[in-house]
Amino acid sequence: MAKLKESNEIEKKGFIVRALDRVERVGNALPDPATLFIILAIITVLASFICAKAGVSVTYEGYNSQTGKIEEITVAAVNLLSPGSIQHMVTTVVSNFTNFFALGVVFTIILGVGVADGTGFMATILKKVAAVTPKRAVTAVVVFLGIMSNIASSTGYVVLVPLGAILFMAFKRHPIAGLAAAFAGVSGGWSANLLIGTNDPMFAGMSTQAAQMIDPNYTVMPVANWYFLFVSTFLITVIGTLVTEKLIEPRLSPFDFEGNETVKDISIDEKRGIRFAGISALVYIIIMLILVLPTNSILRNPESGSILKSPFMNGIIFFMMLLFLIPGIFYGIGAKVIKSDKDVIALMNKAISGLSSFMVLIFFAAQFTAFFNYSNLGTIISVSGANFLESVGFVGLPLIICFIILTAFINIFIAVDSAKWAIMAPIFVPMFMRLGLSPELTQIAYRIGDSSTNIIAPLMPFFVLTVAFFQKYDKKAGIGSVISTMLPYSFFFLIGWIALFVVWYLLGLPLGPGAPLLYNLG
Repeated sequence: MAKLKESNEIEKKGFIVRALDRVERVGNALPDPATLFIILAIITVLASFICAKAGVSVTYEGYNSQTGKIEEITVAAVNLLSPGSIQHMVTTVVSNFTNFFALGVVFTIILGVGVADGTGFMATILKKVAAVTPKRAVTAVVVFLGIMSNIASSTGYVVLVPLGAILFMAFKRHPIAGLAAAFAGVSGGWSANLLIGTNDPMFAGMSTQAAQMIDPNYTVMPVANWYFLFVSTFLITVIGTLVTEKLIEPRLSPFDFEGNETVKDISIDEKRGIRFAGISALVYIIIMLILVLPTNSILRNPESGSILKSPFMNGIIFFMMLLFLIPGIFYGIGAKVIKSDKDVIALMNKAISGLSSFMVLIFFAAQFTAFFNYSNLGTIISVSGANFLESVGFVGLPLIICFIILTAFINIFIAVDSAKWAIMAPIFVPMFMRLGLSPELTQIAYRIGDSSTNIIAPLMPFFVLTVAFFQKYDKKAGIGSVISTMLPYSFFFLIGWIALFVVWYLLGLPLGPGAPLLYNLG
């Protein structure tokens, strides 16, 4: 009987592994994201030719940028193979790239984040908090730190995930449970944080360009989802903690703790650096409060005195850059990592060099987006899609939930979040705007689905690194065992996030400063 049970378990595991291998093969068969945009651009050109020859057009109520009024507008497909269109495309290649909204904002904020990360400031904070964590709170702290670490992009994967295992071992708990908790926080909590990170301006830039297909004056701010992300931080921390302690750790085999690593406190230089960084950050925040809080301060709207539409909000990326840059520099001075201005510039150069693959991706994504917009195919698809969904009554919450689930599924095969949103935003943002849903809402729905399945996407860039961390404590661990460990997190994150979104939607709460749930075409 025991042998039969064991045989069934092996067969079941074999099926899971085979299914996961199939997913990996399909994902690997897809072209590089940059190549994907080249293919999509070619498809757009051919589709525009066919649609223009067929006389495809749509009529809708929309914003006329020339008159500044809502009028009935008829839009026809533009043939991108016509002489005029070809001339337009070849003469706008450079401006398509340089004017791509996401490029400038990501470039700016990464200067500050790069210094804070390059000096070791971010990693030292993670190590310090982990070292002083009490036993009862260790799981919650590891998940929470994982969420917060995504401010600095890949820092959490490289520093916190292995640190989570060491921290768990220090309390005689299974290291793989620590790995799982940290990985769940870093990757599963990719769209949750108490602060604005490098991803927020990137998504906002792409959403802005998509929204301007409907309203040329519409701008999605980097803080557009901040309220929801703030609350999500605590939701994901709670879910990640419960899943780790109730589902993951009890299933793990006993572990031999003999001769394993322990959590080390930070060095004297690092402690000095933390003090310098803390003082500089406090001074900076006080100065910013003085410049923002008084009703007649220079960073408020000079006419209305409002903070929402003010120099402060318009310059939020620059101020966020300084929030990372200033403490990062002072930490480096205190920790004796920075000895001159050349060291700071070198760290900035290194951070920007890390954007090389992003720059290549954005170049081709910008061309696809520009071609797609110029052809009017985006407008035609969004109007036709919106009309169809409205005619069958598929709007509101059911539509949004299905969009979240669709995104979660696509993420398993296309793991680069910027690439997916660059493809999906030009279609779904204007389509949902026509159905009365704001670009900010569409963006957060996408981010929920994208983050929920990050931890089970074998093509996610840092997934292989996580497999290597698992193998350090379990030589037999592979892709299948890692995904089966992380699957409960993915499932409960998705369910919990959808539940939070439903409550948020029903209460009509704003997603961020000046970011409503609904959009009024009129």
